[in-house]
Amino acid sequence: MPVRTLIAPLVSALLLSAAAPAGAQTYDILLKGGTVVDGTGAPRYQADVAITGDRIVAVSREGIAEERARVVIDVGGRAVTPGFIDNHAHVQTSVHEYPLMENFIRQGVTTIVAGLHSGDQPWPLDEYASSLEMAPNVGFFAGHTWTRKQVLGMENRAPTPEELERMKALVDQTMRQGALGLSTGLLYVPANFAETEEVIELARVAAAHGGVYVSHMRNEASGLLESVAEVIRIADEAGIPAQINHHKATGAGQWGWSERTLAMIDSANAAGLSITHDLYPYTASSTSSAVLFPQWALAGGPEAFAERVADPDTRARMEEEMWRIFEVDRVGHDISRIQFRVLPSDPAYDGRTLADYAADRGLPNSIEAGIALAIELQLHGGFSAIYHSMDEGDVIRIMQHPLAMFETDGDPVGYGVGFPHPRSYGSFARVLARYVRELGVLSLEEAVRKMTSMPALWLGRTDMGVIAPGMRADIAVFDPETIADRATYTDPHQFSVGVEQLLVNGVPVIRNGAVTGDKPGRWIRGPVRRPAS
Repeated sequence: MPVRTLIAPLVSALLLSAAAPAGAQTYDILLKGGTVVDGTGAPRYQADVAITGDRIVAVSREGIAEERARVVIDVGGRAVTPGFIDNHAHVQTSVHEYPLMENFIRQGVTTIVAGLHSGDQPWPLDEYASSLEMAPNVGFFAGHTWTRKQVLGMENRAPTPEELERMKALVDQTMRQGALGLSTGLLYVPANFAETEEVIELARVAAAHGGVYVSHMRNEASGLLESVAEVIRIADEAGIPAQINHHKATGAGQWGWSERTLAMIDSANAAGLSITHDLYPYTASSTSSAVLFPQWALAGGPEAFAERVADPDTRARMEEEMWRIFEVDRVGHDISRIQFRVLPSDPAYDGRTLADYAADRGLPNSIEAGIALAIELQLHGGFSAIYHSMDEGDVIRIMQHPLAMFETDGDPVGYGVGFPHPRSYGSFARVLARYVRELGVLSLEEAVRKMTSMPALWLGRTDMGVIAPGMRADIAVFDPETIADRATYTDPHQFSVGVEQLLVNGVPVIRNGAVTGDKPGRWIRGPVRRPAS
């Protein structure tokens, strides 16, 4: 069922409950005099919000006496919204290392969905998730890449029937342990060695447990349309709701294609499927150097890659295919649009570009130089990079779509460590600053809905994502006129500003703009939907 359909029946009931008079009781926290943007998309209104334990227990437009609360926080002139839900971030195996997740919570994020894509998954999931103490809530997925590697390693082939059953059993176990669904990263080795039929079989297992399917599509550039069609096919044949993570059109040749991909999503939903999507609000992506190579070239790992490079005929074929990847799928003829995040073989270039690296070696800013250097660097361990390859017109068109939600696609980072994409620090604040306040392409109410009730209902969480009595007290308080991202591509280690109070399950994790150090976050456990019989 589309997310809008799920939300609509709640709106009138929640507004009625918000207007109900508060009983004579003592509250733990009273947010006094704020402007409630309740998460449903309804118009903002001024009200007091009372919290007891981990729940919102009263929302009153008439006001609540201060003496009835143990702690009173004056939030006059501030927006009071549900905490934001990050639809995809790379935290699945590192929550214990970064339990405060400061770069996320300072954006107003109270719940993180740990989609895996090409990464590993915790195993056993329930043991890992149950052991965590963390500031935000976190949910986990069963990972196709991890599952495939357990059975096939890095081999470029289809599984035998027996191997496929082993893969299905691993997904089944992970779903029983509390996963939200199945996550694929079909752009990356070894997941992209899988045929669609393999993914459908694994998605059917997740569907039987009430899970959803989320995907980094197989190709977000010249193969974008075919990749969206593949997601729709998997949803159809596996009988599972599906979500496209970080929907984008990469490469100048594909700019404007979002009109076509959004039409495909609309058609699939009109036909009875349930397809959603999300995005981060930037025109640059971030991933490993592997995307610059035809994927067959990377099969078998570094030693096999080196053998292919050493063979003149194989290398010539590799370079020919890389030319199209550079020109059409990524950055055209300007290799300055490839900016190193981490270059292990020469960290002095972190934050600088492939064109800088070429110039220091007397090479031009050209595809030929880029291909030669990419091969050289891959032989020395590769790199991660920011690829400036998208158009803001597509970003805006996608975020305005009624079924679009938001994500960071971010990493947990130590302040000042490494060279992350600014999305790790700024995605949600950037939406509110640039696209709501500056450009006006979304209203505050609609942006907040896409960050709160919409992803909550997509994940089957009917007690999250709305400011109303009975809902979880995951709440953000910020000034709509000053909230902003500060992280940039060249100076990424800057926290977002403007979130003054942030509560997770009724406990402040940010108080008066300062991180408290408390870890009230909970494991968001599957299933997402009612399991199939």
